[in-house]
Amino acid sequence: MPNSLTIEKRVEILFGGLDKRPSKTAMPGSGALATHLIAIAEKAERNSTATVTVNKEVMALFATAAVEMWQRGVHSFLISSSLSMASPIWSSVSGYYASHYCVRGLAHLLGYFQLHGRKKVVRFNIEGGKYNCYFEDKGGKNREHKFYWKAVNQDSNFHNNPFFTSNDDGPNKSESDSGHRNKANYFDHINNFPVFQPLSEAVLKDRIDFLSKIELSSIPLPRKIKYPDIDNVQLVAYHRLIIFRNFLDNILGGSNTFWKVHRSPAWCSAYINFQVVKPLFMEAYRNTV
Repeated sequence: MPNSLTIEKRVEILFGGLDKRPSKTAMPGSGALATHLIAIAEKAERNSTATVTVNKEVMALFATAAVEMWQRGVHSFLISSSLSMASPIWSSVSGYYASHYCVRGLAHLLGYFQLHGRKKVVRFNIEGGKYNCYFEDKGGKNREHKFYWKAVNQDSNFHNNPFFTSNDDGPNKSESDSGHRNKANYFDHINNFPVFQPLSEAVLKDRIDFLSKIELSSIPLPRKIKYPDIDNVQLVAYHRLIIFRNFLDNILGGSNTFWKVHRSPAWCSAYINFQVVKPLFMEAYRNTV
C-alpha cells in the first residue's frame, strides 16, 4: 500500500487536528485508539471489507498514541537508569522497553497498530484527502516485538538509520535488543543479585549525565554474551528517544501546541534534558538535528 505523502506532510496532518480540539494539550483516555479501531474492525467485518474510511478524530489518535508511547519509553529509561546498580535484571529489561516503546511510537506515526484481542493488524493511510484504515489478519510472524520494529526498519525514512534495526533475535545473532531481553526474561540461572540499594535521585542524575557524555563510534547494540550489558542497553535507548524527539521537532517546530507541551514532560524535567554527544557517524542523526 504506497503512501504518496512525504513523512513531513503526514506528520503535519496528523498533528494538525490536535490544535482544533477543545483542549489542545489533553491526552486521550486509556485505550482510546484501540477502542475506536475495534469498533471500526467490527464494521469492516460486517461489511465484508478490509478498508474503512475514518474521521479526523481517529486520525489524531495515531499522533497522541505515538507521543504517549514515546513518553512511556522515557519513563522506562528513567527506571532503567535508577536501577543500574540496584537491579541489573530490571535495569536491563526496562532499558529494552525504553527502546521498544520509542520504536512502537514511530510505528504509530507511520500508521501501524496491532489489535491483539481481535488478532488484526491495522494500517492507517492518508490518500486523496481521505483517512483510510486497512485491516488484515495478524499472522504468527506479527509478534509485537517484531512487527513494530520491522515496520520502522523497512520505512524509507528510517531504513538507513542504524539505530532502528529489525530486532532480529535469531540464535546466531550476537547483538540484538530483543535477544538480550529474551535472556533477561527467559534464561534460567541468571544469578545476578547485588546487595539491594534504595533508589537515589543523585544516582539517577549522575547516571544520565554519564550516558549523555559518551561519544559513540558505532551502534552500541546489547550483546547477549555481555549480559546485562546495561551501558549499551541504556545508551541505544537514550539515543533512540532523542532521535524521536528531534524528528518531531524538525517537522512541527514550536507551532503545534500538543507537541510543545508533551515533548518535555514535567515529571522528568529535573533529571533529563535530552542532550547527548552526537555520534561520530553523523548519518544516524541525519534530518533529526
